[in-house]
Amino acid sequence: MLTKKSQYAFKALSYLADKQQDGPVLISEIAKKKRIPLKFLENILLELKKADILESKKGKGGGYFFKKNPADVKMATIIRLIDGPISMLPCVSLYFYERCKNCDEKHCGLNDVMKQVRDATLQVLENRTLKDLQD
Repeated sequence: MLTKKSQYAFKALSYLADKQQDGPVLISEIAKKKRIPLKFLENILLELKKADILESKKGKGGGYFFKKNPADVKMATIIRLIDGPISMLPCVSLYFYERCKNCDEKHCGLNDVMKQVRDATLQVLENRTLKDLQD
């Protein structure tokens, strides 16, 4: 399940993608239009800026805008950045692998099923971009 933080990130990013031709967008505008708490949104956008997905401009005409083309940013990238692992179990995660306690992965039916779930989920998220979220 996506956290509220990821949901807000996707809402903000889809709004920025829609407004991309208009130049930088104020945080307050995004927060108001997408009904995202301002302080929460500030932290999210800062994380996206640190990850080189967004850029910001200060002063008159300032705000946030895309550093990367939304068509080049995969949904999986945003989820991993904001929430961490996409997989439901740490023992099947591609980027955040952790061995499960008291488990033999070679003979674990749950591990096998969760790998299939992970692969099916990634098939969608790795092939969809922020451009696909535009309203």
